[in-house]
Amino acid sequence: MAISKREALLLLLTQLSFKNNPKCPPVSFGLRQTWFLPIKSSMNHWWILRVSSRVMLWQLRMLPRPLGHLCVSHGFFQVTNHGVDLNLIKLADDHLDQFFKLPVEEKAKVKRCPGSPYGYSGSHADRFSAKLPWKETLSFAFHQGPNPVVADFCKSKLGKDFEKTGRVYQKYCEAMHNLALSITELLAISLKVDRMHYREFFEDAHSILRCNFYPTCQEPSLSLGTGPHCDPISLTILYQDQVRGLDVFVNNIWQTVRPIQGALVINIGDTFSALTNGMYKSCLHRAVVNSQKERRSMAFFLCPRDDKVVKPPEDLLRIEGMTRKFPDFTWSDFLRFTQYNYRPDETTLQKFSNWLLSADNNKHL
Repeated sequence: MAISKREALLLLLTQLSFKNNPKCPPVSFGLRQTWFLPIKSSMNHWWILRVSSRVMLWQLRMLPRPLGHLCVSHGFFQVTNHGVDLNLIKLADDHLDQFFKLPVEEKAKVKRCPGSPYGYSGSHADRFSAKLPWKETLSFAFHQGPNPVVADFCKSKLGKDFEKTGRVYQKYCEAMHNLALSITELLAISLKVDRMHYREFFEDAHSILRCNFYPTCQEPSLSLGTGPHCDPISLTILYQDQVRGLDVFVNNIWQTVRPIQGALVINIGDTFSALTNGMYKSCLHRAVVNSQKERRSMAFFLCPRDDKVVKPPEDLLRIEGMTRKFPDFTWSDFLRFTQYNYRPDETTLQKFSNWLLSADNNKHL
């Protein structure tokens, strides 16, 4: 009996949710088998899961949590054989230089407006005067629909020379959106809630693609590409080139995430943490720079539709016997908070929750 790649991945993570033991015997799924194999890397223990003779690898950071055997206990993992066309990823990477190597005055034509997450930014100087990131970014809004919003943005703002770039990033966003929905299914299974709960919540997502360019820096010890923070969004799917620069905070130390050819980095953001009532931790991370090599990355940020109410499923609260840790909120309110009131860091979600509950917050909305 053959099963699809998507079904195999769902079965894998179902087993992983209940078995955190590298010595467990193979588990049979029809004509296929699953093995749990430990290996070593620069990030301590990783897990490779292989399905039968078809090379299908999921590398997940697995650490114990006091709330039980949960996947992604530090809000971070990498995935290979994810189903996204590697040629498309390479093509999207190739198009980064077409924009970032433009003269400053050309890039300024799509400069981000204060309070908006979309467009070009050389730094976040419009909002904050200290610890500016050593990077440039270009961000697009994305949502599924009859109009190719990313392609239209590139054509209208950057002209005909960027029509192909727009089509490439439109396809890239569509592929990342589909992958993100599959990941939400896996996470739902690991939480023992309805498999489709989060997928249906994000079906009409209004997401963001952010292209990052980190120039070389003569004094890398005095600057950061991006300071320590947790992403306020739901899930981040990050492509990074082969230049090291991504650090995650694990076991009270910063550890470098070694780039793996063809892999995508997934991390939990504050909004998804709230959707799990804090069971899944938002990943604290940063980007460092160096004096020798430029670095590029593309981050797809899965976000709910602006008016969707963010709250954990009742099944999860009942199963775990938990009380609510965060008030209901909408993504639009949280985004506005991070754009106007508070620079994202490891305490953003809690600060936002406190702000929502404060007596005088309404005058800021």
